[in-house]
Formats: sequence, structure tokens, C-alpha cells
Amino acid sequence: MDLSVHQRPLFSDRVTVNGTVTPLALLADGRLWWSEGIQRCLSVEKEVIGFVTNGPCIKLKTLVEARDGCCTTGAAGRLVRNDVVFKPSSEESHRLWCQKLREFIDSLGRPKRLLVFVNPFGGKKSAVKILYEQVKPLLEDAQIELTIQETQHQLHAKEVARSVDITKHDGIVCVSGDGILVEVVNGLLQRDDWETAIKMPLGVVPAGTGNGMAKSLLDSVGDPCAVANAVLAIIRGHKRQLDVATIAQGETRFFSILMLAWGLIADIDIESEKYRWMGSARLDFYALCRFFNMRQYNGSVSFVPAPGFESYGESTSYPGKSTIKGNNSDPSEGEHFNLQTHCYQGPEVDLENLNWRVITGPFISVWLHNVPWGAEDTMAAPDAKFSDGYLDLIIMKNCPKLQLLSMMSELNNGGHVKSPYVTYLKVKAFILEPGPRTKDQEKEGILDSDGEVLARGKGTYKCEQKSLMSYDKLQITVDKGLATLFAPV
Repeated sequence: MDLSVHQRPLFSDRVTVNGTVTPLALLADGRLWWSEGIQRCLSVEKEVIGFVTNGPCIKLKTLVEARDGCCTTGAAGRLVRNDVVFKPSSEESHRLWCQKLREFIDSLGRPKRLLVFVNPFGGKKSAVKILYEQVKPLLEDAQIELTIQETQHQLHAKEVARSVDITKHDGIVCVSGDGILVEVVNGLLQRDDWETAIKMPLGVVPAGTGNGMAKSLLDSVGDPCAVANAVLAIIRGHKRQLDVATIAQGETRFFSILMLAWGLIADIDIESEKYRWMGSARLDFYALCRFFNMRQYNGSVSFVPAPGFESYGESTSYPGKSTIKGNNSDPSEGEHFNLQTHCYQGPEVDLENLNWRVITGPFISVWLHNVPWGAEDTMAAPDAKFSDGYLDLIIMKNCPKLQLLSMMSELNNGGHVKSPYVTYLKVKAFILEPGPRTKDQEKEGILDSDGEVLARGKGTYKCEQKSLMSYDKLQITVDKGLATLFAPV
């Protein structure tokens, strides 16, 4: 085998693969090369999740893309198991192969101990099955020690994240939709040691209804939003930063990592819960219901535009005193509780001296997004970045029904933001002052963040239920790159 064009081998030997005796080399860049009639290669970093010994043989546990050819190159695709078994030529060679493989894998900085949350109630209630049939076998093949926690009720993951001994784990994984991940972030930021805790890498495996964060992460590198791709990203252990938005109203805080919605999108997301038995189809069904009975809302949005977006809206002064510093509030009871001042209070921002702009209603929809995808089939904010320090603001106004229907049909590719009825910009701070419906002043709207209800106005679905905030002015600021995610590369 001619290795002249490749890097120096860390180790090489003649081995037996599928009955064929062939040279096998582990190169310095982590590729394994051998021949079975044709030349074969594997990237230890990208495709080998672990290895085991079975007598004189060594089995490489792999996840490779399902395409023909000896090497997996080109566009990303579906991952399949394709383990490789080889027999070294001697006991000493066997020992050296195990040593070199272990040393190389350990040098990659992969996680060794993970806390895994699984939500048995979310989405199609399939998360537990996904965990035990797909996720757990892969993580165990990667020789990762698992601590599994099934959530028993809403905010259970938040409670655990707030008190867990983070020194016992190298990361936290959520096998669920986006809701459990949001709970974990809020729990970590309510700890006394939040500055250390929020650096804990977080992984998400799509097993819920929306899966917006998993879709955003995987799509950023062209991968499908599939369980195996998400798990491989966690095993490989690469990381990226994630902006965290602090939503504040008085002394109440909610830490958001995905989105805030008011108007059409919030109405569809929350009011469609009454049709949850329909599965994900409930969203399309209720969108049509809202289309035929369109609502508009009075109110205003004030914002500090990112560079290049200063022309949007009208100039205004800071529309209210800062609400960033104060105590947190627990949505499980809808009332305040005291946090010590050294817990996370939100970013330090001199809001009064920033360049504020304002847009007034009526609005069909106001949507604020931190990542591109709101769900697997909804590219809400195609220009959103994970850690640019800005939120993407999508405002929809004065849109005729025919154009609105056309616009909604383009949510799966982000084409809606090109509509003349949509204002799309980036902001670094934001204040929403929601008002009543234009056609019925006695009824208000819903404020929805990351799939959870922040506030239910008068006359809304389940408005008698307690919520974290009131249907009133709220403020949002962004902390650039505060959280850390396991991410594909």
C-alpha cells in the first residue's frame, strides 16, 4: 500500500480483514487505511465511535454515511452502522493496536460521562424508545458512562439542573424536543455557581414535536435532522457557543434560547394544543383556522438595531427603565421567589444610551429568533446565527390573505422573509408592548417563548391558568455565546 502521499503512520501492521491479509495503518491524522481488493479508509475522529476486543480480534464500532465507495466523502447523508473487524498478526500487535487506538481516541477530548434527560411525555411519546433503542447503544459503544433521568413532570429537568453535581458529568444530553433543553438552561442559570454551570456542554437528540435546536445544529453542516447524526455530534464532542436571551418583566426572568412569538405564530403554537391528538399535523390544521379568521394586534416593538439595520422603524428614546436586575420567578407557581444576587441576572447592558427605534402596530405577527429553525419544517430566521450577539426579528403587518397563504407555504425554506409584508432585521435589545386585538378590544393575545406560555391575555385559550408573566411590556437582552452546545462540524 503506497502511503507516500499521506502522513506518517502512528502504527502499521499486517492484519486479517474478512479473510484477507492486508497492511493496516493508523496515520497521524487519524485515518485508518487498508485494502480489501479496493483501498479502504476510515476516519477515527469522524466515523469510529469506539472499539472492543473479542479474543484475538478487534472490532471498530463505526457510524458511516450510507453511500457506495471505499471512503465516505462528499455531501452528508444518512448514517449506518458498519463495524469493521480485524485480527492483528500477534498478541503484541493486538496490544499495540488497542493502545494506539485508545490513545488517539482519548486525545480527541470526547465526553466520558453524560447526564441524559429523556421526556417520556413529549411529542409522540416516543423519546424513551428512541433513547433505549438508538441513543443508548451508540453512547455505550463510545464507552460513555450514562446517568439517565426520566422527567416526571413539567420543570423536573430544571429542578435537577439547578441542583445536580456538575463535576460528575462532562455534559448534559436532552432526548426530547426543545422544551427540556430550555428547562436545563434555566436551571443552570439559577445556580449559585452559574458561571461554571452554564459552560457545561449541552446536547440535544430530536425526539419531540418541534426539534428546532437539533434541526438548526445539524442543518448548519448539511446533516439530516436524525437521531444518529445528533448522537454522533455528541460523541465527537465538538462544541459551539450559543447566545442566551434574558426576557425580563419587573423582577421576573425567563432565559430563552430559541424564540419569542406574539400574534399569529404564538396563537398557532399554543392554541393548537387543544388538537395535540393530531400530532404535528395540529399546527398545519390550526394555521388554516387562523388564516380564515385572521387576527391583528395593537401594540409596539422597540429595538436596538444591529449594524446595517439602523434605518428600520422610527427613532425613539429608551421606552422604560431597566428591568434586567432583580429576582427570578418560578413558573411552576407563577409567583416570585428570591434568588441570591450572585445568581445570573442577565447581561450588563447600558440600555438608556443605545440607539432605540420603534415600529407600531397593528401586527399580524411578531417573531424573535435566536437560531434559524423553529421546528424541523420551519426555517423561521434563515440568517440567524448561534452566537453573533443578536436576535433575528421577523415582523408581519398588513398582509392580504392570499399573500399570507403564499408566505406561510415558504416557511419550510425561509422564503417568507423576502415578502414585502415582512420586516426582517437583527436586534441586540428589544422591548415588546403588546396590546389587544384590533377587532375586539376586550381580547388580548399570548406571549410564547421556546414553546412555553409566558403570558395569557384576556380572552385567550386557558387564560384562567397562571403564567410566569403578565400580558404587558417585557424586555429582552442578549448575552453573546453564554451557553455551550455539542455541535456537528
